[in-house]
Amino acid sequence: MSSLPVLYWLPKYSVWDYGMPDLISGISVGIMHLPQGMAYALLASLPPVFGLYSSLYPALIYFFFGTSRHISIGTFTVLSIMVGSVTERLAPDVAFLKNNGTNFTAEVDITARDSYRVQVAAATTVLGGLIQVVLGLVKFGFVGTYLSEPLVRAYTTAAAGHAVVAQLKNILGISPTRFSGPLSLVYTLKDVCSLLPQTHLPTLVVSAVSMVFLIAAKELNSFLSSKLPVPIPVELITIVAATLISNYAYLNSNYTVSVVGEIPSGLSPPSVPDVSIFGEVIGDAFALAIVGYAISISLGKTFALKHGYKVDSNQELVALGLSNAVGGFFQCYSVCCSMSRSLIQETTGGKTQMAGVASAVIVLVTILKLGALFQELPKAVLAVIVFVNLKGMFKQYSDIVTLWRRSKFDLVVWLVTWVSTLLLNLDLGLAASISFALLTVIFRTQLPTYSVLGNVPGTELYVDIETHREVREIPGVTIFRSSATVYYANAELYLEALKEKSGLDISKMIIYKRRQEAKQKRRERRAERRAKRQAKRERRAQRAAKQLSAAPVFSVEEEAGGWMDTSIDGNDKEDQGWTERENGTVFVIPTSPRATDGHCRWEYLKGGDPDCTSLGWMSELQDGDTTTLGSSSEDTLSRDLERVSLGSLGKWTWDIHSIILDLSTANFIDTVAIKTMKNIFQDFSEIDVDIYMAGCQASVVEQLELGDFFSESITKRRLFASVHDAVLYCLNHRGAASFPRYEPSVDMDISTKL
Repeated sequence: MSSLPVLYWLPKYSVWDYGMPDLISGISVGIMHLPQGMAYALLASLPPVFGLYSSLYPALIYFFFGTSRHISIGTFTVLSIMVGSVTERLAPDVAFLKNNGTNFTAEVDITARDSYRVQVAAATTVLGGLIQVVLGLVKFGFVGTYLSEPLVRAYTTAAAGHAVVAQLKNILGISPTRFSGPLSLVYTLKDVCSLLPQTHLPTLVVSAVSMVFLIAAKELNSFLSSKLPVPIPVELITIVAATLISNYAYLNSNYTVSVVGEIPSGLSPPSVPDVSIFGEVIGDAFALAIVGYAISISLGKTFALKHGYKVDSNQELVALGLSNAVGGFFQCYSVCCSMSRSLIQETTGGKTQMAGVASAVIVLVTILKLGALFQELPKAVLAVIVFVNLKGMFKQYSDIVTLWRRSKFDLVVWLVTWVSTLLLNLDLGLAASISFALLTVIFRTQLPTYSVLGNVPGTELYVDIETHREVREIPGVTIFRSSATVYYANAELYLEALKEKSGLDISKMIIYKRRQEAKQKRRERRAERRAKRQAKRERRAQRAAKQLSAAPVFSVEEEAGGWMDTSIDGNDKEDQGWTERENGTVFVIPTSPRATDGHCRWEYLKGGDPDCTSLGWMSELQDGDTTTLGSSSEDTLSRDLERVSLGSLGKWTWDIHSIILDLSTANFIDTVAIKTMKNIFQDFSEIDVDIYMAGCQASVVEQLELGDFFSESITKRRLFASVHDAVLYCLNHRGAASFPRYEPSVDMDISTKL
């Protein structure tokens, strides 16, 4: 029954309760089908009778498979324009020119052109229907959710612009060149403007009179809608009156006003579409499938919510796909629900899709018996019907003002959709619009709001301390939260925001720590080398004492003092950077009292004061056992590094012992975010700051397990169900050691919580 919903509701159908309302509603909708079907066929660049076919077969198919009780399946403005862009691209007028035997001028073979355009439209419709069926069978009904309301409204508004430009040739009686591809609307409009001096005045008069009558009648209809049981069929009255006037005034023969022409009576047999065309129209078919489904499901859910029943999105996709696929075999073009007809079907009391069957019967009778009566109907009247019916779409320009007040992001989506659809045509415009809408979502998740939370006194609530005045921070604990889930696009930004909000520049702190560790290792290596040199020097001194027992040995201080007294004064000492230190262990031999550059040069042999940084640093930089002290650049670098303090690199005196990451906003976590979380745990542990995670959903914990996040150092003891649980643990675990114990406002058994 879920696959064939008619089996569920038809046996329960009550003729007494639903029969008459459905009949009245069906007749009202059927009367609307006639003018709209013929008019919208012109938008699709097809003969009007194929618009009537599209109003007949799909409605009957939807009767069996659809789940909505109130939508009216048939021709629709936007889809008609999209089909028209395909037919005119693959079957342009220039491809069907034939020579006129009398004056050697080329004219369009209308019969051959229309025949091929019907094949193109049918093939596109069948392919689009198959795409919809496949998407429905694989439960892809949620695809329509990617078309947001601002996007759909902007798209239909721009499509209305395409419809107006497409109908200007019928309203003005001119023959502009029809372009395709990007900027086709601009080129077509430019060509129409250049042909304005050639406007056919009789056609323009027919258009003007019809437009005035239609607008006035529709306004009167709206004014009297509350007093009328059914709306006045002003469109049907218009085409009947126009046909009669055209027939008896001979508008076509006397004033060359273009008319509908021959409308074949009867139904055409089904035929298999040309499969070779599929490759050229697959992109257009996919766009037709998505747009048609989005419009139908949005309107269907609106009526379902109003009347208290459920619409199955996947089954709707299948039903709409079968309506198009089967209809394509009968030369129909792509259909969906019409907003105007659906509203009529609902407001006139329609209860079920039996109203759709009644409307299809009206169309069938017209095709079989009444079609020939509309042969003298001016095409300008049909164009005016299209133009006037676009009034509702033109009113959507007021969305700009509304969205400006409510959401700037949605306004940007609306404007980009409108501009791209106008300039890039309907197919590329739709793709560009969806892509941009998704990019705005990604952009907003990349720039979420990061906040530090504090406790609301007397509660277990934790809110942003910047936006709530009464909250207070937890001593020693930083609670950090992102308004969006953490994933590859914002993982790095999450880490940077954590550093900023916590006040801990973890990168510089770790760099300094590792530098200090490296310096400590260098000191240990220097001490080891000094010990080896000392031992070697003692052995050498013992050998030298035996061989040169009479050689004089002098002290550094004594010799240096003598030379300094005779060669340089006290100021020179300071200039040369000499520091008087006790140095009874280093024995030096002066190579010369003074070098040519005026500086004293000394050589030292293996050894030095362990506390003398400069000598230690120099001994590390040089591989040899002797070093010249004439240049002090290395010594200055060493002293500069020794002077680096924690205070000069960042906030190194911190009062944070724990950081709680509130992940309640995360609904998934990817491998990049897992790696970032690991780095956060590892880096902050190096400066003795504990990291905890709170509020993780079960799916997030499962993804953490699959990503090998937990280990011996990062266990599940770091996870807490709520922020308050994590706060109590932090204060019980580390808070008492360094800070006054925090007493929670709500009494809890901490041992039980842990």
